[in-house]
Amino acid sequence: MVYAGDFRKGVTFEINGQPHVVLDFQHVKPGKGAAFVRTKYRNILNGATREEAFSPDDKFPKAHIETKQMQYLYSDGELYYFMDQETYDQIPLGEEVVEEAIKYLRENDTATIKFYKGSAFLVEAPNFVNLKVVETEPGVKGDTATNVTKAATVETGAVIQVPIFINEGELIQIDTRTGEYLGRAKEA
Repeated sequence: MVYAGDFRKGVTFEINGQPHVVLDFQHVKPGKGAAFVRTKYRNILNGATREEAFSPDDKFPKAHIETKQMQYLYSDGELYYFMDQETYDQIPLGEEVVEEAIKYLRENDTATIKFYKGSAFLVEAPNFVNLKVVETEPGVKGDTATNVTKAATVETGAVIQVPIFINEGELIQIDTRTGEYLGRAKEA
């Protein structure tokens, strides 16, 4: 069983026999009244998204999820193909399953794929990735104001806010959970 007070992004639970995954949550303690957990969650089977408030004491059965490390191979424009590194089986996944992770995955990168009763419902990129900046405005010499950022497009197409001293061609480290720039990365 999982309590609503323990909800975090990615936690899976069942309501009325249907598996759901927490997309976003917020613990709220109003000045008056009881605390509650405002939750945005998605039905794993049909993709329907819902927002609801739960008491932190509400209990739900945990949805049993299988997790596999798989290699991202390529996209044909509509589907994204991943390969099981043990059996070499390939599975095609739609945009709705990979939408968050694909911004940080290059071909041949490894991703975590979650399955419910044999059906993939979520792809997660590694927590930290090193990607090359392919497009950004040049930094202005002498402009050293603190916390000044600019948009930079990385090799996967994601747009990240980076400090003004970052130039095209540089390798940067990104936290995929928040989409934040962490620092310059060293060549591997």
